[in-house]
Amino acid sequence: MTGMLIGLAVIAVIIIAVVVMYNGLIKARTYTEESWSQIDVQLKRRNDLIPNLVNTVKGYATHEKETLSRVVQLRNQLVDQTSNPNPTTDQREKMMETSNQITDSLKSIFALSENYPDLKANQEFMKLMEELTNTENKIAYSRQLFNSSVASYNIKLQSFPSNLIAKMGNFQQVNYLQVPEEETKAPSVSFDK
Repeated sequence: MTGMLIGLAVIAVIIIAVVVMYNGLIKARTYTEESWSQIDVQLKRRNDLIPNLVNTVKGYATHEKETLSRVVQLRNQLVDQTSNPNPTTDQREKMMETSNQITDSLKSIFALSENYPDLKANQEFMKLMEELTNTENKIAYSRQLFNSSVASYNIKLQSFPSNLIAKMGNFQQVNYLQVPEEETKAPSVSFDK
């Protein structure tokens, strides 16, 4: 009788441990998905601001149509890419690639203000620049949060004994968002005039 009670207690402990590990994996995966959702929210916010920026700049920089068209094209491309509520890793990477191109294009538009003093003095342009800069910072923070969530989740997938539960539950590893190579290089500096 005592042996049977001990056996039942061991089985109960094992079942509880499996449930706790499984729920921990679910929680980590959910945090990863939620952190991706934060990136998506910020990308949509930026996409909503871009048409206003383009319209504001258009009036001042009429011969900069190529730069403006590029931003609009990339924005539309990103809108199409973000329409999937559950993107795959490849789709996320393409979205981040497009997002990086938008960031570079926005830098070009911000630089236009140096050539157009009237644009630089435009309050609407300044407000949009500030909002876009804040949004870019939020996107960068959201990327960091996503990568931290991915790290926690992937650690659970690879750690014993939760890795056994992960295999049984068909949990899949998630890839980190990578920083574009050109952003990791130190800028060249020249003191010559």
